[in-house]
Amino acid sequence: MTAIGRSRASFLANAEMKVEVACYSGYKGDERPVRFRLRDQDYSVEEVLDQWYGPQDVFFKVRANDGNVYILRRCSATPEGQWSLESFRGMRPGD
Repeated sequence: MTAIGRSRASFLANAEMKVEVACYSGYKGDERPVRFRLRDQDYSVEEVLDQWYGPQDVFFKVRANDGNVYILRRCSATPEGQWSLESFRGMRPGD
């Protein structure tokens, strides 16, 4: 496995990685993420690619300013609405 492959694998090893998220709040609170912080790194959400609802969660598929795609989950079953990183996809040139 290459160093990049190992790095990606270790990044994904922690399935429920906590993330700090700042949201746009319009008509309802926490409508969509606009920024997030992960492992002491700040990212801006350039585009919300998709959004869907689970029984107790809201999911957002976003493209960040680093060009990568992240799936963020907000637990809507609790008032604090804890966020976690559910998935990450590194985008290579030409993808």
